[in-house]
Amino acid sequence: MAATVLVTGAAGFIGSHVVRELLAQGHSVRATVRNPENAEHLKGLPGAENLEIVKMDLLERGAVDAAVAGCGDVIHCAASLYVGAKDAQVEVVDPSIQGTQNLLDAIDAAGGVSRFIHTSSVAAVRRNGTKDGQTFSNSDWCDNASVESNAYGFAKAGAERLAREWVASKSDAEKPRYVSINPSIVFGPVMSKRHLKGSMTIIDHLLKRKPPVLLKMHMNIVDVRDVASAHVRALTEGKDGGRYIVFNSSMWMPEVNAVLRKEIPERKWPRMVLPKSLSYVMSIFHPQLTMSWVKRNIGTSCEYDSSPATEELGLDWIPVEDSIVDGARSAIEAGWR
Repeated sequence: MAATVLVTGAAGFIGSHVVRELLAQGHSVRATVRNPENAEHLKGLPGAENLEIVKMDLLERGAVDAAVAGCGDVIHCAASLYVGAKDAQVEVVDPSIQGTQNLLDAIDAAGGVSRFIHTSSVAAVRRNGTKDGQTFSNSDWCDNASVESNAYGFAKAGAERLAREWVASKSDAEKPRYVSINPSIVFGPVMSKRHLKGSMTIIDHLLKRKPPVLLKMHMNIVDVRDVASAHVRALTEGKDGGRYIVFNSSMWMPEVNAVLRKEIPERKWPRMVLPKSLSYVMSIFHPQLTMSWVKRNIGTSCEYDSSPATEELGLDWIPVEDSIVDGARSAIEAGWR
């Protein structure tokens, strides 16, 4: 019988789709969540008879040890969202880095884990203060971030480096297969109202029209279904030690809005594009924006080289327009927006 796959953060946007993909392929899955009530949507997935939902907080070592015990594969999707965080150290950095350390310690204690797939992010790739239009590859690192300047990039790069150093410290006989998946902004169908946070906050902003304006924001987009496929493929495909940026194509926020206006014309969508100067003003009052974020992101662009994911994991990207529309429609049809 195939080994049970442990999926941390299984109630999250990426984690839920990873669970769906694993179950569809016949895997037995142990899904860890901090609050089991948030995982109710997983029980309706095809193949859910092979699903075990376990309550686990990554900062509680005993619970992590118990969750890892008996699993042969680990897919570490758990992450804390930066959006809305009031204390970045406690809410973003500690769960990412200390949580990853606890998971690595639990893998050591349990023994028997042969494959470890790690959800990182392009935030671990893109440095602060980069040039407009720069293209990043999997050899780049966000190595100049801090809790104050870029807490999310600091946390994701720190957690990924921690995992890679842990693998490197082991002998060939004892080290598990390790692959990191580094997604860009993730759009696509949501399974829970909670999934409208994180990357999908952008689509949610357009759906709610609060405020009813568009930012001149450049977005590197990938579909959540492709992200899930990348994780599951990485169990057996691609290079051991591989670092795979998963990114399809880019759009400016007004272009994303134009797709939604065309494909879902029955709803009202924002129309006014806010100049950067007024974006600074809005950041003073908006709970999810900061002046430093506006400075880094409004009116500037970058790209990512995702060719290794295409060539080595065999990904065939879902059209970005489908990612946008399917994400919005799933929220509308569920009655959440």
